[in-house]
Amino acid sequence: MNAGEPLSLAHAARVAPLLARGLAGQGEQAIADLSFANLWLFRRAHDYRFCDGDWPVIRGHAYDGQRHVLPLFALAGAPQHVLRGLLRPGECFFPIAAAQAAALDPARFTLASARDDADYLYRASTFRDYAGPGLHNKRNLLRQCLAAHRLTHAAYAPPLREAALAILREWLADKGKQPGDADDLPCQEALMHAPELGLRGFLTWADGEPAGFVLAEELQPGVCVVRFAKGLARFKGIAQALFQHLASEGGALFGRPPQWLNFEQDLGLPNFRRTKLSYHPHALLAKYRAGLA
Repeated sequence: MNAGEPLSLAHAARVAPLLARGLAGQGEQAIADLSFANLWLFRRAHDYRFCDGDWPVIRGHAYDGQRHVLPLFALAGAPQHVLRGLLRPGECFFPIAAAQAAALDPARFTLASARDDADYLYRASTFRDYAGPGLHNKRNLLRQCLAAHRLTHAAYAPPLREAALAILREWLADKGKQPGDADDLPCQEALMHAPELGLRGFLTWADGEPAGFVLAEELQPGVCVVRFAKGLARFKGIAQALFQHLASEGGALFGRPPQWLNFEQDLGLPNFRRTKLSYHPHALLAKYRAGLA
């Protein structure tokens, strides 16, 4: 069995088009995991290895520890003996988007999904004005931020990296975390390699001080995944201001206004879950684990 190679930037030219082909036409239902940027940035957490060949896959393990195989081809069209040859005992194919799962023959595959894995999908309009009774707290926080501070924004570019890293360090301190205890290492790499990874975003200043930044990726036309969003606690309401700016001015970054924002999964962490639910998602996008029947 092909053990593959540790996933590296050198694999982008081969892997990225295969992922894009699998996501084609899924629109806002596309899951956040299936981009080369995401896989490479979190390669350490999942021990990702790329196995090339006639049936290319990426091997790794999920956050709950289960070993899995991410197929870079359509499962529904693959012979059963090929699929059996790709899976070791206890492994599954994952993550499988709903559209791909729906195409699988239940006589050949078993499907399961976990709430912790589901992506949070929002209409971008939610963040433009925080309208609606359930979002009044977000609306008030935004108003407080705009009333207390003069915000300016600039599209993220390499010359802004040091300012973004300073924000990241203070954000870690705000959260009471040591370097390496959060997603700071992937975030640093995203800031370093943003152009080649297809990540775009902006840095925000409050009264001339670096206050926050966002890095996002257009996964499908009009569908943006928020990969990293860091705002400093001393600027109350900055998170709401960052999301509003992305939703309102994201067209300048991606060439078209975002219609949907994907905030990725909550990993089953209570604080993540409460925060993401507080923005009232339009939908939770399930990710399936497919075993062989």
